[in-house]
Amino acid sequence: MSEAPPSGHSHSHGHGLDGGWSEWARDPVLRVVLAGVALAAVATVVAVFALWPGGEGRQAAIENADEIGLVTDRLSATLEEVVERRCSYSTDEDPQECRTVTVIVHEGPEAGALVALPEINLRFDRSVPDLAVGDKVVLGYEDSTNYYFFVDRDRRAPLVWLAGLFAVVVIALGRFRGFLALLAMAITLFVLVAFVAPSALDGNDPLLVAVVAASAIAFISLYLTHGFTPTTTVALAGTLSALGLTLGLSWAFFELAQFSGLASEEALILPFIAENLDVSALLLGGAVIGALGALDDVTVTQVATVAELRRHSPELATTELVASGIRVGRDHIASTVNTLLLAYAGASMPLILLFAVSDQPLEMVANSELIAVEIVRTLCGSIGLVAAVPITTTLAAMVLRPTLEASVSTPDPPPVTAEVAETAPDAPSQREAPRWEDFGPEDEL
Repeated sequence: MSEAPPSGHSHSHGHGLDGGWSEWARDPVLRVVLAGVALAAVATVVAVFALWPGGEGRQAAIENADEIGLVTDRLSATLEEVVERRCSYSTDEDPQECRTVTVIVHEGPEAGALVALPEINLRFDRSVPDLAVGDKVVLGYEDSTNYYFFVDRDRRAPLVWLAGLFAVVVIALGRFRGFLALLAMAITLFVLVAFVAPSALDGNDPLLVAVVAASAIAFISLYLTHGFTPTTTVALAGTLSALGLTLGLSWAFFELAQFSGLASEEALILPFIAENLDVSALLLGGAVIGALGALDDVTVTQVATVAELRRHSPELATTELVASGIRVGRDHIASTVNTLLLAYAGASMPLILLFAVSDQPLEMVANSELIAVEIVRTLCGSIGLVAAVPITTTLAAMVLRPTLEASVSTPDPPPVTAEVAETAPDAPSQREAPRWEDFGPEDEL
């Protein structure tokens, strides 16, 4: 069997996306993709520096919240005694039962002391759960009046255990790549907490801040998790393109729907603590960031699919490669779109139940801002997801052009006899039998 000619394109050194950065200097399509991604990277870095919060807005918001009584200390405590008896203000005509709770405070100026909390009316106060001696709780403490009150159960320990279990599972299955995925998640959380929220409180446009944050998260998470490779670069280009489409659609329909952004209790409080905050723009920015996670998944999968199709069919025409990649992506899109719907619906289950008992027509329920916002988020995000498949597939197919161009005039090959066909296992007419490794290929970083 003769060796392959040195001019042939292989998966790793030709137009294959898993390696060969030198190809980017010679290929015009690759240069265009790289130039677009590099321009987006520069714009993102410049915007992060320009919008980086100074902290004045956050500090002013804290002071405003303190003035209206929203800022109190949080202290850990343990229940020492729980007693149910008649309320101190109960009368014979209107008997009412109250729960009196005594706790041991572990923090604050009276650490170690027994503190009796205000009475809890069992008829009217449904927010307080059933408590037992020994339960860990969180108390609110008002320093100026030395006033303690119940806030919530202390569930930090099980959350830490769950986070540890999650990290172990991800690293056990993903190994080093799983560790990188966890690191990308931590950086994403840092961007949201340290950049998005304080920058919006500083008076910057929340939509612009969210778009810059989404771009930064896309660069960091994709390159950190999947490596600095041509594959990731093409996936990133598809992600940014689809994200831009999602932004445009969301902006247009948020304007048409004229959302105020003040439909929830939290949103109503924000204007009092941050006077310059555009709540409706903040709502739109949240929709853009919410669509990013699913976009990453779709674009990376599509580029990998197109690269694998090209590896097995190096002579496949670009148009056929695009069609094949889109056919593979249809099932992924169907499940991902449903995932977005379930994610938004799951977060709004209590609200859905309330509307179910309101006995209103479905179109009136959908018209309410709380529900309409989720509908616009879901549909605009889903359109972006659907568009990500042809956008990313086309980009990858343009980069992964066929090894044998139909337009190149080459001498006709000699006829293949039966004897030659039997002794030529690499002939295009024969298909290699599937191997177990094809179903579980090793992951290379």
